Amino acid sequence: QVQLVESGGGLVQAGGSLRLSCAASGRTFSRYVMGWFRQAPGKERDFVAAIAWSGGITDYADSVKGRFTISRDNAKNTVYLQMNSLQSEDTAVYYCAATGSGPSRWRFQYSYNYWGQGTQVTVSS
Repeated sequence: QVQLVESGGGLVQAGGSLRLSCAASGRTFSRYVMGWFRQAPGKERDFVAAIAWSGGITDYADSVKGRFTISRDNAKNTVYLQMNSLQSEDTAVYYCAATGSGPSRWRFQYSYNYWGQGTQVTVSS
């Protein structure tokens, strides 16, 4: 069992930055692939980024590539999402999630077994 708690969301102006954190409970955190998803009002939940258990492999949605960076610290049971050059289109609730699936399934919600409660990110233009 893994419990996930996101933090770091807030209100930021366009062009600004935020860093989200997701703290995980459980001693098996390092065995899981961690992902970030987001859901804007009236839209489906979309994949943002994912990182392998070792941190050596990452994947990003095209819409955030080059602006967002996912990282993890297994000693702290925490995964991060550094978000730079934020745009109004990035406004959403951001969720972290954990999966044991392989890279071909990282972009799909149904691959993830555990989810956090979400943190709101609002980008003002």
